[in-house]
Amino acid sequence: MVNSQTINYLKIVPFSQFSLWDTKRYTSKLISSNYSIVKLGTCIVEQSKKYKIFEQKEVDFGILGVNNKEGIFDAYTQKGAEINQPYKKMERGWLAYNPYRINVGSIGIKLVEHQNEYISPAYVVFSCKENLLPEFLFFLFKTNTFNNVIKESTTGSVRQNLTFETLRSLEIPLPSIEEQTRIVAAYNAKLQSAQVQVLQSKQLEIDIEKYLLEELGVQEKKDLKSKKLFKTINYSKLDKWAISHLSKDDVFDFKNAKYTTEKIKNLLAFFEGGKTPSKARSDFWNGEIYWTSPKDFDGQYIDIAEDKITLNAVKEAGMKVHPKGVFLSVFRSGILQHSFPTAITNIETSINQDLKAYSFKEELIDKYYYLHFVHVFKKYILLKASKKSVTVESINTEDFFEIQIPIPPLKKQKEISQKINFLKNQLTELNSSSINNKTEAILDFEKEVFN
Repeated sequence: MVNSQTINYLKIVPFSQFSLWDTKRYTSKLISSNYSIVKLGTCIVEQSKKYKIFEQKEVDFGILGVNNKEGIFDAYTQKGAEINQPYKKMERGWLAYNPYRINVGSIGIKLVEHQNEYISPAYVVFSCKENLLPEFLFFLFKTNTFNNVIKESTTGSVRQNLTFETLRSLEIPLPSIEEQTRIVAAYNAKLQSAQVQVLQSKQLEIDIEKYLLEELGVQEKKDLKSKKLFKTINYSKLDKWAISHLSKDDVFDFKNAKYTTEKIKNLLAFFEGGKTPSKARSDFWNGEIYWTSPKDFDGQYIDIAEDKITLNAVKEAGMKVHPKGVFLSVFRSGILQHSFPTAITNIETSINQDLKAYSFKEELIDKYYYLHFVHVFKKYILLKASKKSVTVESINTEDFFEIQIPIPPLKKQKEISQKINFLKNQLTELNSSSINNKTEAILDFEKEVFN
């Protein structure tokens, strides 16, 4: 006799419903909804036609891409002669997904703002029938509930794959077109609010930069391209003879600055590098002492580090543990192509070899003033001190020391810092509200569609 408690571990599936023999699709929980549940195959049509655009060798073709952040995006333009295979063509309102990355959300819908038309044949392209709004289906893919269905439906021992035939076999809630329209409108309303907040946030960033430049009397140079074949340099201003150094133009004009400048090296109280304890020594790792590296930078403050080392590592490997309130800057990383991550520590921490730890003489410069200066003037710092090597970008310490910083009186520095801190708090609130609106939009959609 079968124990009644064991029957919960069995699921009977009619043989006629078997399409694939992997177990995960048959052991997963069924979706539930107050709306009708139908096979997705009754609502979508694959668009697999391919065009031999490579035959038009001198024509420029706009190519689309798909990722899990933007969805569909205009990727690049390419001449037919550079294309070696037929491409699929996308119409407005059609969807496309990467069959090997659909489980992480790599799907998109072509919108009116997308200018390009063609997409790699590696992507699955399909359209919706009259009973299903493309936007409704796209938002459905973004829900946790349906994403779990997708993950349970992919196949493959190495790379998980979702074929169009498998997609057709999935079940979805299908409200009426009128209900879909209402649900999509509610979703878009929250997204539009989030987008407004994003735009306000970007404007606030511009306002912060504009405020600091005006307070210092510094102007940003809009056009750095030299119109002359030769560049004249005052001999008295030469301190390095390297061509790469001599050819660097300033991105900011300091000639009308309101305050005198001072080199960073004359403002420093201390400046030290870091290192990595031996990975072969297990007794050096997973201790109680933070060990900060470039991956731990997320904003202007360091509150936590992913890795920790032990007291043995500090003693035997000669690691320095820096106190709270010091600056950490990334001096070696690919991120230096476009940014100069700098933060104040809110923790005691050691650092790896890609970082520098330093502090300033408090009687000369306010640390928050410097923090905001670095953020606004990152292009200036990178232009003056960054260098490229065979492997990765880095900051030349000697050039960094020579960078000039406008130094208002301390009282003025603190006034500037307080103003920017106020604007930064507004920026944080806007970003937080934008994230909340995006999160609420998908959660409300999911609650509406699924039980």
